Amino acid sequence: MTAYTATVTVRLKRGVLDPEAETTQQALERLGFELSDLRSADRFEVDLDAADAGEAADRADEMAERLLANPTIHDYDVAVAER
Repeated sequence: MTAYTATVTVRLKRGVLDPEAETTQQALERLGFELSDLRSADRFEVDLDAADAGEAADRADEMAERLLANPTIHDYDVAVAER
């Protein structure tokens, strides 16, 4: 078994209201930053042991599907790195 860190980034799908991002974007624009869009995201880092990176990614994907993300309103990405 090898030690991996799986990073799961969860964000709202386009078209789903994101009041946190809207407020943050307005504040940044008041500070003089020009933005075309801003979305909020949650990032989860999961340390796990797996036979290979593919297995670690599969397990993190299952975690995202079952708990970390709501597939109706969220998109998510999984990235795996060896520790």
